[in-house]
Amino acid sequence: MIKNIKLMLKGFLIGVANIIPGVSGGTLAITLGIYEQLIGAISHLFSKLKENILFLLPIGIGGILSILLLSHLINYTLEHFPLATTLFFLGLILGGIPLLVKKTKKEKKKPLYFIFTIIGFAIVILLSLLKQDGTSVDLSTLTLGSYLMLFVIGIIAAATMVIPGISGSFMLMLLGYYHPIISSISNLTDKALMMQSIKVLVPFGVGIIIGILLIAKLLEFLFKKFEVPTYYGILGFILASAIAIATPLFHLVPSIIEVIIGIILFILGAGVAYKLGGE
Repeated sequence: MIKNIKLMLKGFLIGVANIIPGVSGGTLAITLGIYEQLIGAISHLFSKLKENILFLLPIGIGGILSILLLSHLINYTLEHFPLATTLFFLGLILGGIPLLVKKTKKEKKKPLYFIFTIIGFAIVILLSLLKQDGTSVDLSTLTLGSYLMLFVIGIIAAATMVIPGISGSFMLMLLGYYHPIISSISNLTDKALMMQSIKVLVPFGVGIIIGILLIAKLLEFLFKKFEVPTYYGILGFILASAIAIATPLFHLVPSIIEVIIGIILFILGAGVAYKLGGE
């Protein structure tokens, strides 16, 4: 029971991360210490069905609950308390770095491996520099082409959600689908808009499921054949992701109280990630 509660909490945090543009759910899965097991369970879902379902179910429940319950709240806190909200998630990300560094020490250090860190770092920084024009796709009227596009967007979102350091929500913003998808999730509780939301979310959700299954196979191969170099690359993803998330904070002019609260939340987030990741 305690194990399932901890898995649900980790899923909850991963779900919240996927709501926030710039924060990667895959990154939190790494820092919370369940990434490899998560990829393995998804990749071999049917070969050990009961065992994998028992592992994935509490994570999935936690993730879905966080998205349903907190999509409005996170948008509110990001708008009104950006420093505190961002610092909390930075703490969650950076708090798991010691666990990741430990993974890279399974083999003797090789200078070549740092190239993978640099490449991972560069990919995320380049993605973060991409600008989107702020326009959103109109999903009020759905055609066959709209359903197919939602399916494809779901696959793309799944890949970026699973790969550490690359934000699925940021990619959705880049493509113009972030606000329509978040609105559809929020409108599931509105009887008048529920059916329209379901029509949007079903093809998107199917795309996410297929995308996760495909990317899990690729990542499992990389962990099996090139485990340590893969972790070096992931370290680059995560370090760059932290910088990309922190950069907008330099434009803020917060009060002393906001800074103190932000620092406390950063320490809290780091402590949660370190504690949960070490289990």
